[in-house]
Amino acid sequence: MSTKISRREMLKLTAASAVAMSTGLVSSTKIFAAPPGQETITLRFQENEQYYADVVEAFKQQFPNVNIEYVTVTGIDHAEVASKILAQLAAGTPVDIGYAATEATQLYAGEGLALPLTQRVLDSKEELAEYFADVSPVLTETMMYEGDLYQLPRDFNAANMYFNTELLAKAGLEMPPAEWTKDDFVEYARAMTGIDGSYGYGWTNRLWGSWTPWFFVNNTNFLVEERAPGGEWMWETFYADDPKAQGRGGGWRWPAPQANNPEMLEALEFVVSLTRDGLTPEVGMGTGETLTGFFTSGKLGMTPAGGFWSGNLYNQGMPKDAFDVQFWPAWKSQRHQLGVGAAWILNGSQHEDEAWEFVKFTCKKEIMEICGLFNPVTLTTPVRRSMNNEARYSVTGPANWQVFYATLDERPDTGPIPAPVFSIEMTDIYTRFTGLAVNGDMTPQEALDGMQAELEALYARQ
Repeated sequence: MSTKISRREMLKLTAASAVAMSTGLVSSTKIFAAPPGQETITLRFQENEQYYADVVEAFKQQFPNVNIEYVTVTGIDHAEVASKILAQLAAGTPVDIGYAATEATQLYAGEGLALPLTQRVLDSKEELAEYFADVSPVLTETMMYEGDLYQLPRDFNAANMYFNTELLAKAGLEMPPAEWTKDDFVEYARAMTGIDGSYGYGWTNRLWGSWTPWFFVNNTNFLVEERAPGGEWMWETFYADDPKAQGRGGGWRWPAPQANNPEMLEALEFVVSLTRDGLTPEVGMGTGETLTGFFTSGKLGMTPAGGFWSGNLYNQGMPKDAFDVQFWPAWKSQRHQLGVGAAWILNGSQHEDEAWEFVKFTCKKEIMEICGLFNPVTLTTPVRRSMNNEARYSVTGPANWQVFYATLDERPDTGPIPAPVFSIEMTDIYTRFTGLAVNGDMTPQEALDGMQAELEALYARQ
């Protein structure tokens, strides 16, 4: 990055130039669901055709002149995917409809790249009332930024604890109750370590999951948390009778770093001790796929994962009764962390109206039911409460599937992983110093002091 232009300025310039390059001299006249024979509209959609073919086909039945062009972007984590999307914007090949998890929601919204949906949602309140009634306010608030809504939640994953039930049985253990504790966890990890070369617990170095659940239950975060003002339009319009919506605002803010506070240090020292004591294998970067082989072969007892992992394990050939899930163990609290994913619309796209119709369409229950992410195998947790039912998980498991949505309904202090506008740089700092601590290159105190110093410098540049 040139030192003569800020990252914020660069993103705004590249976004503006990308929109200009993509629209060229095309007339601003909208062509939407026109009669056959007229010019078609093409929406570039950041998704995999494998999951959305049936959805797109259903959409085209209603809007035959709207074509969908798939744009598949992969990465080791959501930060890397966001970096690639920004590169496409800069190259003049933007998506009309992107996909962002919590890691990039505020990045796109805060830089003006994502279209605010507030007025469109209010204009469609009769149409969307059923949708929001079926979606927890915890998820909706996570998709807001400075009072506006930028995404209609599609899927979410909270960090719950998965168990290999075969390894549990070999260790003479049963599934713990919902109110189990950090001390219980340590006993479980010790009991399941060393059985034919097994480890009691494993995790990967990233933002979601990682060791983030441990400092959440230790009542802290590496960034200060607060709620933005506003959002009354959402809560009064769609959640007026929902007590879980009380006290919510216009989205989350993370105004300052606090990476080296005492509770953060206590949490990092704890997870480092798990590696030092041989309860955890080597901690690497990644999405968790490196641990799947350990878990499916009975070499790993516990790991953080969300509803997405049950479908993954099923596709790996693991019987549904070979694993189960429970709330994260309590420490000073039992607060859970989560991430939410959804489509976003490019602000300035030539086809904002058409993109909005597509996004609304994909949130209908009957359409979500045919989406390849939820059918025939559930590959991520649907945001609709009504879709989290026994019939869905009777195929893939786990037996305790109720935990997924109960993490929202019964643990109302569940909150998003910290992901401000500059989440890409923040994630790099977080994972880099985490790696230095768990690999023994730095003490936990040194790593968190280094993390704090770089985060302070990052905040100062914004």
